[in-house]
Amino acid sequence: MHRYFRQMPPLDLGRDPAPDQANRQRLAAIEQEIAALAAAPRQAGTPDEDVHRRGQLTVWERLAALVEPGSLRPLLSLYDPEQNEEGLTGVVCALGRISGRWCVVAGFDNKSLAGAWLPGQPEKKLRVTDLATRLRLPLVWLVNCSGVKLSQQHRVYGGRRGGGANFFRHAEMAVAGLPVLAGVFGSNPAGGGYQACSPTLIIAHDKAEMSAGGGAVLGGMGGAGPFDIDQAMELIAEMARRQADPPGTAATHFDVTGFFREIYPSEPEVLAALQQRVAQLPAFDPAFFRVDDPAPPLAPADELYDILPLDNDRPYKIEQILARLVDGSSHREYRRDFGPEIYCGLVKLAGLAVGLVANRQGELPAGYPAYAAGAYQGRGGTIFRDGLLKMAEFTTLCGRDRLPMIWLQDHDGLDLGDLAERAEVLGLGQSLVYSIQQSGLPMLAVVLRKGTVAPHYQMGGPPANRNNALTLGLASSEIYVMRPRTAAAAALGRKLARQHEKGLPLEPVIAQMNAMIADYHDKARPAYLAQAGLVDEVARLADLRAYLTAFAEAAYQNPASLCPQHQMILPRLCAL
Repeated sequence: MHRYFRQMPPLDLGRDPAPDQANRQRLAAIEQEIAALAAAPRQAGTPDEDVHRRGQLTVWERLAALVEPGSLRPLLSLYDPEQNEEGLTGVVCALGRISGRWCVVAGFDNKSLAGAWLPGQPEKKLRVTDLATRLRLPLVWLVNCSGVKLSQQHRVYGGRRGGGANFFRHAEMAVAGLPVLAGVFGSNPAGGGYQACSPTLIIAHDKAEMSAGGGAVLGGMGGAGPFDIDQAMELIAEMARRQADPPGTAATHFDVTGFFREIYPSEPEVLAALQQRVAQLPAFDPAFFRVDDPAPPLAPADELYDILPLDNDRPYKIEQILARLVDGSSHREYRRDFGPEIYCGLVKLAGLAVGLVANRQGELPAGYPAYAAGAYQGRGGTIFRDGLLKMAEFTTLCGRDRLPMIWLQDHDGLDLGDLAERAEVLGLGQSLVYSIQQSGLPMLAVVLRKGTVAPHYQMGGPPANRNNALTLGLASSEIYVMRPRTAAAAALGRKLARQHEKGLPLEPVIAQMNAMIADYHDKARPAYLAQAGLVDEVARLADLRAYLTAFAEAAYQNPASLCPQHQMILPRLCAL
């Protein structure tokens, strides 16, 4: 198989691209905005010095000590769909390597309300478990959780996807043979206690507490109705007594119940014990699956800032993007002359084979699509019948060969009109969805520029819940159901026509249309996409290869099934 993988044809480098300073500056400004927003939660809440005075590390210090240097890939950094007054959801999460193994790592922010459950947090915790399940990775929690922020309990506690759903996800992972480890610190009553107790293996600081209810809860359980002054004084006295002798200490959960497998007198020792336990977990050595030696791209990632235009109407060559992302700037393309608006091919990341699909931009061969019979000429960014067929076929073959997939999205949607309907475009879009679902593959989607209309779903996007592990945005990303101007015309065009028929002024409706365009634009930009959770992280262009490589290595670490390399079909087909 060496000739298929080690002798891949080169990608078009488009060497020495002319520096585009204006494009660079615009992309850099957006990346700086995202970085500033991501840094803000670290400065919020209790000052670091006060956290240290109570004998604790911050959640960021715990994460930095736990994972291997340089391996942390932050996720959901800006996620705050409920726009909490705290400016965050109280949980920090990432992909990171621990003891040579990729893990999903998550920790409660002990600088904010002692790690309380906040609105938006239940969904974030489900995404954490989903990611670990999709990639079949260990999940490592750093638990320091005071339970529900009670004034917001109605937005956190109940419902099918409320705070308790995470405990069932931990059980599902255990049933699937996927370990959940926890390091427990500080006081963890009520919801914090269940969070601490639900993992597979628990290692605790010797001052940690884990209980179904803390002192204030226990003190307030008697009686009913409002408090009077006597009952208030009784509560104060009971809380003081409970604080002196809290429930669920290490004396209980190490010496008696044994729920704490190990306890240590310092936080660094707890983190070191977690590292030792992760080292005991099963994982394939990446060399087992490598098809070639790892190699850097032949062109620097910094040139992406010149090649990827922020202006959506400017075309670029997808091969030149790939040449700055994949090993050796080489590939094997699948059926180049069929469905030319779509790139499908095999590439390598860290020496591992990955199937990759992307949209092409700009001019397409004359007379394409053939079913239009000259009525119109297709352009890149739109997806036609043959492109849908090629993606469905390629996905099916990747599934057969057990090759994880990456999708690079930049599209305006499917071809529209009756000719497209007669060409079965609508049904073939759903055929692609079926191919993805039946493949059982882990997938990663990157919104290079535009994620619009149905192809945002169909090209491995977030709705592919059983396959999509991650969706990454960039400074250039936009996501909307259709372009803002198109949406304004669709929503208000008839109203505009009625105004015209009645001889009424058009300016009020035009103002509504322009306001809608502005609102669409604001809610399609990278910061909003990350805050609303429409992407899992906005990555710097310079860091994109690091995320793609982490995904590839994670996908091969503990696969549920595999295909022997010499029995693969797709590499041979790509070489035809």
